[in-house]
This record gives sequence, C-alpha cells and structure tokens, in this order.
Amino acid sequence: MNSTKSAFQSIDESRNIQGQKLQELLTYLSRHSPFYRELFARHQIDIRTIRTPGDISHLPTTGKEDLQRYNEEFLCVHRDKIIEYASTSGTLGSPVTIALTENDLDRLAYNEYNSFVLADGSAGTIYQLMLTLDRQFMAGIAYHCGLRKLGAGIIRLGPGVPSLQWETIQRLKPTAIVAVPSFILKLIKFANDNHIDLNKSSVKKAVCIGENIRNTDFSYNILGKKITDAWNIRLYSTYASTEMQTAFTECREGRGGHLQPDLVIVELLDENNRPVSSNIPGEVTITTLGVEGMPLLRYKTGDICMYFDEPCACGRKSLRLSPIIGRKKQMIKFKGTTLYPPALFDLLNEMEEVLDFVVDVYSNEIGMDEVLIHILPADDSKACDNRIRAYLQARLRVSPHVNYITLEEMQKMQVQEASRKVVKFIDRRV
Repeated sequence: MNSTKSAFQSIDESRNIQGQKLQELLTYLSRHSPFYRELFARHQIDIRTIRTPGDISHLPTTGKEDLQRYNEEFLCVHRDKIIEYASTSGTLGSPVTIALTENDLDRLAYNEYNSFVLADGSAGTIYQLMLTLDRQFMAGIAYHCGLRKLGAGIIRLGPGVPSLQWETIQRLKPTAIVAVPSFILKLIKFANDNHIDLNKSSVKKAVCIGENIRNTDFSYNILGKKITDAWNIRLYSTYASTEMQTAFTECREGRGGHLQPDLVIVELLDENNRPVSSNIPGEVTITTLGVEGMPLLRYKTGDICMYFDEPCACGRKSLRLSPIIGRKKQMIKFKGTTLYPPALFDLLNEMEEVLDFVVDVYSNEIGMDEVLIHILPADDSKACDNRIRAYLQARLRVSPHVNYITLEEMQKMQVQEASRKVVKFIDRRV
C-alpha cells in the first residue's frame, strides 16, 4: 500500500484496509506483547470480535503513565532485533524509550517520505535540517531517512546558531528548511541585522515542527504571520510524536495534517473516552499499524485537537487534524480562567515589547495554579513594562506575575542540558 495513494481513497476503502491491519495487530499483540496480553486477559477481551476500526471502542485505552511504568513490557521482539532506541522528550514526565526494528525504521522512512511528498517535496529539493539528529530524537532520524527515500538533498546542520545557518544557506543554497517556527524568527532577525535579503535567498519553503503556525480555523497565528510577513516562503506544518511513529503533515492547502490511513488509526476522545464529532476538541488517541518493536493500541497522547473529515481541496479524502489546541496535562486553571500554553504563547509572540519568554506554572500555598512569565523585554523602561502588563490584563482578563530577565538568563533557562528542545514552558505544579 502506498500512503501517497491511500490518502486519496474513500473513507470506506481506508477503513477496510485499517480493519485488516487492525486484526493483524491484535493477533500480533496477543502473541508477542506482555503488556497487552495481560490487558486482554484482565478485561476478558476476545480479539476475534474486534474486526473493524469501529469496533476498537470496545477496547480499553492505554496512557502515557502505562508506557512510563511498564515500558519494557510493551516490547514485542527480542532485544537482538532492536536497531534503534529512541526516546520521548520527557515534556509530560519521565522520558519513555521506544525500540525500533529494521522493519520499523523502514516504516519510519516510508512515513516521512509520504510527509515530504504531502509538503510538495521532490528529489530536486535540498533540505537544511535545523534540528538535532542525536539525543535519541526520533524525528531527526525520521526526516533524514524520509529524505533519503525521496532522493532529496540533505544538509544536516543541527539546531541553533543563526550565523552558521545563514552561512550554509548562502554557500550550499538549500531550497527548503526543516525548523522550529520560533527559530525561523531568529533567522529572520539575524538576516535583517546583517543586511541579508531574505527573499533573494535560495529558501522557498519551510517544514515547521514542534510549534503551531496556525489557529484552529487554519489562518496563520501570530508566529505564522510574523514569518510570512517578513519572508516570502511557503510554510507546511507537521504534527507527530515519538510513540506514534507517524506524522500528520499539511499539504499546500494548509487545512490540517493529513492522516496516513495505512499507518495509524486515530480517534479523538472526550473525557469519558467517547469519540467526539468533527470540529469538536478531543484527545488524540492512536493505534499504530505495521509497527513491529513497540506497537500501541488506543494510546492516548495527551494532545487536544479537532478533526475534519470533508475531502481536502488537494483531492485527498483522508481525515485531517487541526493544530494542537493544548496538552491535557498542561492545561492551566488560573484565577477562574482556563489557559493552554499555545494560546499564551500566541499572546506573547504578538507583543513587540517581548523579545523572548518562558512561561512558569506552579502551585500556590492552597494548591491553585499560579503563572509567572519570565520576559526578555525590548527595553527596561517603565513605559514598556506598563504596555506589557496592560496588554496581558486586557487579553487574559487576569494578571499573571511578570519577571524581567536578561538575554543570558533567558538562554540559561531555555537551553537545558537534559532537554533537546528549547524550553518555553516549565510546569512545577505538584
């Protein structure tokens, strides 16, 4: 099955394929997974009764806590078959190891090949990878493997250092970049400060990872607007996680990340684990198809999204996911207001007075959420402080605590040795 073609199939055709793969998965788990074998026995599940994606709701869900607590019991192969050990970033607790076999690495390459095709990639494109390929980061190796399968050119430069990124762009002339959107803003600032004409560079598009560039109506959010207002490049958003070993990537229509129906079954569930309707927020819950080392069944990711099932203008009929609205465990209840970090990030990105920030959440003496925003201000004037505080009060209806810090202090806070991502959110709640 070719995912670049499967996304164009009807929903019924996709479900038939998923039904066959689901039955194969259940048989495989019952034979090889200590965790799921025990789960099936405990819930008295007869896997022969689960035949279609619609039947999957009769199965119990699995959560991040299960994977953290019973990590090794999810492994379905002998250790001598494991080729790659990847791990989650530990954003929502202790990191989890995901073991991949040779077949899983081939599947990962296939997944990312399809993703780059979705984002108008071709063998003639040269990609500059502005992300780490070390520290057990699955996405790094996935992009590299996918681009090799595509036959595209690859420049493995790694994250950070705008000066080196631009020197390499000017020397090797990549036509696309893969980067975190907030880092693209740093590229833009460096270019403007050093008289580099952005729109005369070789870069014509960016595959954006790790941060939203769109609102849930698919319009650009502040981050997306800031990039495209300054630089005439096409942006493609992608959503994935280490556990699902699969990506949801935008096509050029920019109307949500397309499902790869032969690689994963996706459900969006409410608080009672019931499926939500389209255009209603729910927790992304995935069942991996074709994974050999550590397949997952009804795994709740903790990410809140919406889905859309009408055909896309690109011709694909596959379900699409909205940008992440928030992470379930990162929801902040502050002075009667419910906040998700992405919405707070949008507000802070919107302010010219804020050059950079870290949001710090902690519990007060009575167990309620408190929000402290560490800000690198444009200047240290009282007028700048007044504008920042007034804007936050007006937009949030509540006043978070604000702490102004220096560039050096901000860099120490954002770049932590144990993390492979730039830290924008610190959760110290008990």
